[in-house]
Amino acid sequence: MRADVELNLDGMQPLDWLLNSDPAIRWQAMRDLTDAPPNAVAAERSRVAREGIGAQILACQGPDGAWHRPGSPDWLPTLFTLQLLRTTGVDPRDPAVGAAVVRLEAGYRWAEEFGAKTFFEGEVEPCINGGALAIGAYFGHPSQSLMRRLLGEQLEDSGWNCEAPKSSRSSFHTTICVLEGLLEYERAAGSTPEIAEARRRGEEYLLKRSLMRRLSTGEIVNPEFLNFAYPPRYRYDVLRALDYLRAAGVRPDARIAEGLRLVESKRQAGGRWLLDGTCNEALPFPFPETAGEPSRWNTLRAMRVLRWGERLGLA
Repeated sequence: MRADVELNLDGMQPLDWLLNSDPAIRWQAMRDLTDAPPNAVAAERSRVAREGIGAQILACQGPDGAWHRPGSPDWLPTLFTLQLLRTTGVDPRDPAVGAAVVRLEAGYRWAEEFGAKTFFEGEVEPCINGGALAIGAYFGHPSQSLMRRLLGEQLEDSGWNCEAPKSSRSSFHTTICVLEGLLEYERAAGSTPEIAEARRRGEEYLLKRSLMRRLSTGEIVNPEFLNFAYPPRYRYDVLRALDYLRAAGVRPDARIAEGLRLVESKRQAGGRWLLDGTCNEALPFPFPETAGEPSRWNTLRAMRVLRWGERLGLA
């Protein structure tokens, strides 16, 4: 039975459960899982900056433009809180969002050892810079220099690794961060053959490994890849990879079939997905979902990747 029609144990359909939630989830569920007209989707999206988690993120910004959490260096909550804000799909043209971006650009600087550059110019590690590139592009500040740096750091096996050049083997974690950044940059600034080829190669790095397996032995690279965490920070998992491929418009082939089966296998009897873990230690407020409990964020992402695969005969 399709995930978007199966009933939950409490009698509420999973889709209704998503629609009866935070505007950040509701508008994406309307866009990706229903036939709602574009004006209705846009109206719901306009609420994100003023209600729910989107408004909470904006309200937590410090006057210096950064986000802060006691005991954490400023870059950590700033980067990963903005990463979460991007995934809410908040309208970057909203005045409240624009004001936050202006404060960030005017006030925040990376540490001196990273050149004291503005946030959107990034620092040195490609996993961090992939996130900075994605955030900057989404919020109207695509950095060409950061994009070119990341293109130049692509390894021979087609992915990226923060440990390079010490390590010549790519990392799933770093690769997904950079791919997300390059995709967002293309959307904001337009594609070029060089960017498109770099993304294609990076996607092939994941696809050749069925999104989870070693190329050499076929073994699962890391059991944590099978656990769906949210927000993920820099960490890779199969659901994150599938949602990226869906967003990128990659035509699915048989190499994602195992990943789709994994997603389907984790669907609970009531049609929801659990939150397997959360990397919320960098956020300036408690993340509103609890590990081990039903997760709207995971349910939204799982339902739309299964729908994507089903439309092309793979789910």
